[in-house]
Amino acid sequence: MALHVYQALWAMTGHPVDESFDRVKGAGYHGMAIDLGALTLEQARATVPHFARTGLAGLVTAFPRSIEDLRPALHLAKEVGSPFVNIVGQVMPLQISSMAGAIRDWLRVAAEEGVAVQFETHRNCITNDLYATLLLLDEIPDLRLSADLSHYVVDREMPCPPTPLLQGYIERILDHSDSFQGRVAARGQIQVALDFPQNAKWLNLFLQWWEYGLRGFAARHPGQDAVFLCELGPPDYAITGAGGHELSDRWAEALALKAHAERIWATVQP
Repeated sequence: MALHVYQALWAMTGHPVDESFDRVKGAGYHGMAIDLGALTLEQARATVPHFARTGLAGLVTAFPRSIEDLRPALHLAKEVGSPFVNIVGQVMPLQISSMAGAIRDWLRVAAEEGVAVQFETHRNCITNDLYATLLLLDEIPDLRLSADLSHYVVDREMPCPPTPLLQGYIERILDHSDSFQGRVAARGQIQVALDFPQNAKWLNLFLQWWEYGLRGFAARHPGQDAVFLCELGPPDYAITGAGGHELSDRWAEALALKAHAERIWATVQP
């Protein structure tokens, strides 16, 4: 049982694709994640040879705008050896029953293609809101999530520390999460610099959440590998100064998150 840490190609914006793959391989990551919200399907398919060249594993995030729109992403996942597909569903009904219906349809398509899927906790998609996602879990108790908790910190303008009620809600999300994403948010910012002193409390909160999530995963899935995705996005996710320059080194921060996740994983083995 191992922790597989991936880096997001989206986070490597500004570097040629071949250099990005080589750099990620050299840094000891298990794989590279392909984001179909940042790349067209054709651009994503053009990365396939780099997986074979470097030996990196693939991970696919899909942004399907219809039920059938998921299918090409599932085919790509098979090409790059993705253990599952993260779904950031762009079908967004207002009623919980209709939301559950869309998710069941995506689960059906995934089952037809023989590819596992998880639904990412993400703004501007079917899991946009923490509360709505909790209601979806009532409708579909076996729904599996990919926990990008940064979105829900901003979504709910969470205080730090969160109230006991909000902490309980986050723990319920984590209890249904089978992968975890590395980004630290504050209540008003989706991605904060990790080594700024004012952000230390937020980093510590996310480290506690990741420990809770990884410990729960290890207990639920003995013998299975866990997935942690470093996904520190470029501007406008990354904060910039007046000159448009980023205020922190995202590559160094991603490596720091990788080290944090590996340290946590070493402590949560049953």
